[in-house]
Amino acid sequence: MNAAAMAVQFSVDGRPVSVSPTGSGNVNDTYLAIFRTTFSEERFILQRINGKVFADPSLIMQNLKVVTNHVHRRLEREADDADRIWQLPRIIPAKSGEDFLLDDEENVWRAISLIASASSYDAIHSLEHAHEAGFVLGQFQRLISDIDPARLHDTLEGFHVTPGYLAGLDAALETVQGRERAESTTEARTCLKFIATRREWCSVLEVACESGVLQVRPIHGDPKISNIMIDEDTGKGTSIIDLDTVKPGLVHYDFGDCLRSACNPAGEDEKDLETVFFDTDLCQAIVKGYMTFAGEFLTAADRHYLYDSIRLITFELGLRFFADFLAGDVYFKTQYDGHNLQRARVQFKLCESIETREPVIRRILDKCS
Repeated sequence: MNAAAMAVQFSVDGRPVSVSPTGSGNVNDTYLAIFRTTFSEERFILQRINGKVFADPSLIMQNLKVVTNHVHRRLEREADDADRIWQLPRIIPAKSGEDFLLDDEENVWRAISLIASASSYDAIHSLEHAHEAGFVLGQFQRLISDIDPARLHDTLEGFHVTPGYLAGLDAALETVQGRERAESTTEARTCLKFIATRREWCSVLEVACESGVLQVRPIHGDPKISNIMIDEDTGKGTSIIDLDTVKPGLVHYDFGDCLRSACNPAGEDEKDLETVFFDTDLCQAIVKGYMTFAGEFLTAADRHYLYDSIRLITFELGLRFFADFLAGDVYFKTQYDGHNLQRARVQFKLCESIETREPVIRRILDKCS
């Protein structure tokens, strides 16, 4: 069943004007639906959840309901003292009353509200934008920090557990296709060497968690810059979207991924590696914004591992892109042959830049903490 046929099954006033693809996500199929009555218009987001990535999409919807209900209540209580109107998407129920629907092929579809008069961007365009990105992430983590992690399902078991991605890489290398791809180009062989020299280190966060130094909390799971919404009128951050990856985890995953995505002005798909670097000015702006709220819940141990999280999550994404390249591009959407290999090279170049700038980054973290 197509998107237009699914859109009319949700509880939205009016008649459909258009249902068209939107966004640049690598996983779900996302559409902007526009409905109109004789006196109003409503726009909302319609999504088909990728069942190959999320084994049980119904658990995603349960998590989404827990988080959005909790955050909406907190935002209402705090609204009078806030310096802006904070938003978070809400679930739009189906006309049947359910939170999601299945089509004839058992695909899960859901509708969520659109954050009004706000935009997201694939790259940071100013230091003020960077500050707001950190501000929004810190606020979101604060708002969900008092949710018992046991209430949330682990919808992506092993997500952000870097040693697990290493195991996936090794499994891909045991296949004929994986070995052929790994040896197909100089670039692929260079990626393998880069990974090999960091194998022992990449367990740093998991070891700290298993030993009890770091604690599992609710996290967003994918706070890249394109998921941060900026108010078009005020220029202030107003929301964070794409809540499918909300789950129990380490707040370091969120912090590291935000810095990784925001502090590389070249972006994930850059073909000229010479333009890829970690911008410490953007880093400082993000960290300053983040600590406005994060200071309420971060422990001394949490702060100790913040640098490691930036380096690790960058390395991890490169590892995931490269493993997917070896496996035949089965997870991330690609636009051309070798796309995931190029993405991996970008992340590994960014990781090198982070390693080179470690003293500067640590000073920023110490100063802002």
